[in-house]
Amino acid sequence: MSYRIEYERSLSDPRGFWRDQARDIEWFEAPTEILDVAPDGTARWFADGKLNTAWLALDRHIRAGRGDELALIYDSPVTDRIERYTFAELTDRVAKVAGGLAGLGVGHGDRVVVYMPMVPEAAIAMLACARLGAVHSVVFGGFAAPELALRIDDAKPKVVLSASCGIEFTNVIAYKPLLDEAIELARHKPEYCVVLQRPEAVAELVPPRDLDWHAFEANAEGVDAVPVAATDPLYILYTSGTTGKPKGVVRDHGGHAVALNYSMSNIYGVGPGDVFWALSDVGWVVGHSYIVYGPLIAGCTTVLYEGKPVRTPDAGAFWRVIQEHRVKTFFAAPTAFRAVKKEDPEASLKAGYDISSLEYLFVAGERLDPPTYHWLKQILDVPVIDHWWQTETGWPICANPVGIELIETRPGSPTHPVPGYDLRILDDDGAELGPDQEGNVVLKGPLPPGALTTVWGDHQRYLESYWERFPGFYLTGDGGYRDTDGYVYIMGRIDDVINVAGHRMSTGELEEVLAGHPAVAECAVIGVRDADRGQVPIGLVVLKDGANVGLGGIDGLENELVQRVRSAIGAFANFKRALIVDRLPKTRSGKILRQVLRRMIDGEAYEVPSTIDDPTILSEIEEALNTGSVSR
Repeated sequence: MSYRIEYERSLSDPRGFWRDQARDIEWFEAPTEILDVAPDGTARWFADGKLNTAWLALDRHIRAGRGDELALIYDSPVTDRIERYTFAELTDRVAKVAGGLAGLGVGHGDRVVVYMPMVPEAAIAMLACARLGAVHSVVFGGFAAPELALRIDDAKPKVVLSASCGIEFTNVIAYKPLLDEAIELARHKPEYCVVLQRPEAVAELVPPRDLDWHAFEANAEGVDAVPVAATDPLYILYTSGTTGKPKGVVRDHGGHAVALNYSMSNIYGVGPGDVFWALSDVGWVVGHSYIVYGPLIAGCTTVLYEGKPVRTPDAGAFWRVIQEHRVKTFFAAPTAFRAVKKEDPEASLKAGYDISSLEYLFVAGERLDPPTYHWLKQILDVPVIDHWWQTETGWPICANPVGIELIETRPGSPTHPVPGYDLRILDDDGAELGPDQEGNVVLKGPLPPGALTTVWGDHQRYLESYWERFPGFYLTGDGGYRDTDGYVYIMGRIDDVINVAGHRMSTGELEEVLAGHPAVAECAVIGVRDADRGQVPIGLVVLKDGANVGLGGIDGLENELVQRVRSAIGAFANFKRALIVDRLPKTRSGKILRQVLRRMIDGEAYEVPSTIDDPTILSEIEEALNTGSVSR
């Protein structure tokens, strides 16, 4: 099959193209209305179709005679456990948990927050909600209580599904105190919390609100999948917004199932019986799309890994998992491979494992830097495929579609747009740019199936955030260009969202935390390059006149600011440096010169804009970078 023919047909005949892809999944009622575009440009795919995502991921494989085949492998080096679940076994557990939720009053359209580590019950929780037509919102287990409270208030769940603890390397992190604090902070109070007690840390339950997971599941009766409309919401997944308030990305049942099923075979080159491993967490979009839903809908065996690239137990962890479970396609972030390379630069540990099952390596979540790309090419005898997508799109925008046609890769490029995505490069005035001209990366509407349909509870924010700047085009928020051969290059964010080891967060969100310190007058957080994590945040802080920084002085204040971010956002933010400066560089209208600061801190050439209110502040910032603080 030709990529070019497939791609061009997806743009010239989107209804016909996606009608064909929709036939590859099983519907309770097959759709006849393939695409409806609202006056505001919002696309509704397969509006009159009925299906159930959990049924597609589980029951239909049993009906096809594959109930005894492996659906999910739980590999947990941090607890030294490996568990395997067939489609029949996983379906039975999902049906019972769904029955337990129904017994708590959860039904079609109700919300359930899932705040869990990487354990099988996290995937079971998601699928159980989908089985009922309830809307789940998974919150990454590393989030601190205030962030969890924000999401509880926005989603307003009837029930929270959680666990007593998570495990990071050898550290046991108690989740229940964070959950209790979040509920105390939140205005909305969930009716029930179901807590999975893990032996590493048993939580204290608060009756009658808190229920023990094991008893809850054991006493439940299994329930059948509920038919839902293709346009009904499947889940809410919060992503950082430039205002600091997270946006609840909404994904529907029908478009999501069709798009993920299409992507598994055509992008990732896998099908029924193949083992697919995405190294991520269910709290992020990769976990939703390619640990839980995509592989199971396609009939693959999915690997759910509770561990790290290194220190669980060593930098050979990847190769051990690939050998033990015969992984065909592996997907991880560049950050993970940089960690492996740092500890095992010659990949000598790989020699102890047979990874001949591996056919494709995909990387995403941040830009694949050329040194990491070349290192991977050197140590692996398989295609190394960079691809690019977002929480909002739910599946790849650009990739090398190995199931259609394996295209030559180029370092630094995620190759070409995937069928369904009409990618353009526009200048700031909305004019389309030619080859090798860097500008705003946008997608011409309507977006293909699987992309977000709205922002939860705030459709106007959806329109303003993504469609207002360039009418008719979805603004990705990334800058980049296409070369003369059509290869796409993504150069980084054009807004105030930074990417730390694949975790997106708003600089505004971090700034709110720093500004809450009584000694801070104003501040700016900048995302700067980091060899291991892609980007890390650095804070520039202006103190109030006469501010008392305490006995610890400036160093003590920096430690306080670091701890504030850890407590309010989470340790994964990797905020470790706050520089005290006299002023922030601004334009005469008061806008902070973030791009200039970013270039300065990264050691790149920059131009001093004519609109700056006082150019001398830039030399003071450079002094702060060199000495740790401006001379006061």
